[in-house]
Amino acid sequence: MKGMTKHFQICLSVLLLAVSLTVSAKTWTLEECISYAMENNITLQKAGLKRQTNMESVLSSKSSLLPSLSFSTSQNVAYQPWRATGTAMVQNGQVQTKTSTTSYNGSYSVNANWTVWDGNRNRNTIRQNENLYQQSVQDSLASALSIEEQIAQLYIQILYTKEAVNVNKAMLEAAKVNENRAVEMERAGSISKAECSQFTAERAQDEYNVVQAESQERNYKRQLKALLQITDAEPFDVVAPIATDEMALQPIPSQQSVYEVALENRPEMRSAQLAVEAADIQARVAKAGRMPSVSLQGAVGTNTSTLSSNGWADQMKTNFNAAAGLTVSVPIYDQRSTRTAINKAAIARQEALLGIRDRQTTLYSTIENYWIQATNNQAQYRAAKVSTEAAQASYDLLSEQFSVGLKNIVELQEGKTRLISAMQNELQSKYMTILNIKMLELYKK
Repeated sequence: MKGMTKHFQICLSVLLLAVSLTVSAKTWTLEECISYAMENNITLQKAGLKRQTNMESVLSSKSSLLPSLSFSTSQNVAYQPWRATGTAMVQNGQVQTKTSTTSYNGSYSVNANWTVWDGNRNRNTIRQNENLYQQSVQDSLASALSIEEQIAQLYIQILYTKEAVNVNKAMLEAAKVNENRAVEMERAGSISKAECSQFTAERAQDEYNVVQAESQERNYKRQLKALLQITDAEPFDVVAPIATDEMALQPIPSQQSVYEVALENRPEMRSAQLAVEAADIQARVAKAGRMPSVSLQGAVGTNTSTLSSNGWADQMKTNFNAAAGLTVSVPIYDQRSTRTAINKAAIARQEALLGIRDRQTTLYSTIENYWIQATNNQAQYRAAKVSTEAAQASYDLLSEQFSVGLKNIVELQEGKTRLISAMQNELQSKYMTILNIKMLELYKK
């Protein structure tokens, strides 16, 4: 049975080599997945459109500091069927000398308006829109980091299931060797048909385990493709770098150091702080409702009519007029709208402060969870390595004893079950340690 154990090890090595040499599918590195998602993920594209919308609001509010200028004209046809012949009339301040039941009139004007002072409402509105733009930038960065974390998690899960598939395939090959040997032993009368059937059942169970592991791998790949917005039927696979002991046993960053860096650098924390500033600006905008406003107006215009005996050019000149004015508006009673706006701004500030505390708690809890998982899985990995070595040695011994009739098939299968469980525990703790350390590194960027 030592030969069978060597056969198992050779099968595992061949399967790992086969995976590394696979060329039927495009293989993606983690960096390629993240880079592709940053350009193609729909959630991030929507966040980019929101940034553009907020920037347009900034530009629009800045333009409100400038005067407005407009041109208007009206063209009218008038019909007076019972108008007395020879009767003159005054229109637009001019005596019309012609008499006709139908007349055509035109007016032309250019109007300008400039808000000189409105309690700084316009400038604070600019700041408010700039704040909203900065929040959208930080929210976009937070979404990008969230997607990067999801990609890293799925990527490492795929690597784990790949190795699990290889282990299960190697165990299946070993089960086939056991089954063939059992058939020979049954023919020789060394074991009963019932005992031989148990080897067949063991081989079938290992086939099921392979199918199940491959199904998990396909499901993780499907989720990763969804994040990358890939919808074609082209084969999809990831590069499977060797996960070394050093990667799983590297020093784990301290929980507090990661949290302190994350407080300063994480975009969701900067967005929460911007929300407090937005509430302060909102209060200043609201208080402007108590201030008087000053605006300047100006207009130039002229008009024409077919009732005038003068020509069109002469009318445009002689009817030309210009006007300028100053308007001062002082609020006296606004049905409590200003007070309500100020109070709502104060409430919004309290909500923003609570939002900061809530995000701090969530951030700390998330980092703490990754740190605990990394610490526990690293300790489990150390123990699992020893357990796997012991289970392997036990299975080798059981195989030798079974071949000489000192152990029965039940004991051999129990030994194999313990070996499979130990190998799976080692794989899981190894990749979960790598994953959680990777998450802590992302939060420490």
